Amino acid sequence: MAASPCTESPSPLHWDGTTLRILDQTRLPAEEVVLELHGTPDTVEAIKRLAVRGAPMIGIAAAYGLAMELARDETPEALERAAALMAGARPTARNLAWAVERVTAAALAAPGRMADAAREAAEQIQREDEAASATLSRYGAEALDAVLPDGPVAVMTHCNSGALAASGRGTGLGVIASLADMRPVTVLACEARPLLQGARLTVWECARLGLDHQLLVDSAAAGLIARGEVHAVVTGFDRVAANGDVANKVGTYGLALAARAARIPFVAAGPSSSVDLRLGTGAGIEIEERDASEVLSVGGSLVSVAGTRVRNPAFDVTPAALVWALVTERGVARPVSAETVAAVA
Repeated sequence: MAASPCTESPSPLHWDGTTLRILDQTRLPAEEVVLELHGTPDTVEAIKRLAVRGAPMIGIAAAYGLAMELARDETPEALERAAALMAGARPTARNLAWAVERVTAAALAAPGRMADAAREAAEQIQREDEAASATLSRYGAEALDAVLPDGPVAVMTHCNSGALAASGRGTGLGVIASLADMRPVTVLACEARPLLQGARLTVWECARLGLDHQLLVDSAAAGLIARGEVHAVVTGFDRVAANGDVANKVGTYGLALAARAARIPFVAAGPSSSVDLRLGTGAGIEIEERDASEVLSVGGSLVSVAGTRVRNPAFDVTPAALVWALVTERGVARPVSAETVAAVA
């Protein structure tokens, strides 16, 4: 995995037909460094350490990782090894396993040209994600615009669900950006401890998009909602169960509870590829627990007592009953139920 600094803002993900280049999200906003990925092992490493993140973007990277591996070793055995390694990189995001399954099926269905079939499947996944982001962003914005009060509004978001997490404008942040095309919007970005994806990535994207924005600590969010300073909460999602329960960055559940108490919309937006109809409820979603070091230190400095036991779940699950609208490129599920989720999956 080679790294190089950039003199101009690069694309979060670029495929040239043989090599995958990603913007290393662990280095933002201080540095814009591009990583060159060449196969499954370095792609898995990039996914695990969050150099590439966001459910849709993880899926795209995983697809290209398998394609690059098959370009070196075009055998079913190599594909099986690579697919198993890739699928275990991160457990919660549905798009990872979905992309691995899709590329694997395409390659196995094309004996004699497995590498070409894998590459074509990966490129198709990226094209579909670009189209999905554009469509779902419009659907979500239109749904909100129809119910929000006239004039300027403040919309809260959590973690990062923009172009760094998905193609185009992204998912949750894409909805907010599309709403800003219709009326004045201030984005209230939660910091998203412990890795500060909101403070580091969402704010960076808002600045690039020219969106009016404010950063707040996670613990301030519910209070601002209760005081009537927030008109809606919009997030992305990493996996959705068949009943509409939503897994997203840890802290999302609390925002949904606060939104319900304040009677404002809570919108979860993402591609249909993140919907997992095989899981009846969110209780079946595996929640990734990450290393204690992410909590015990900030910027390399210890912030707690060495040896302290830590819980570091990366995600939580918001019950469908708290979701005002679930948005994919196939439409808006509202009210959220097994029937409406199936229609947009």
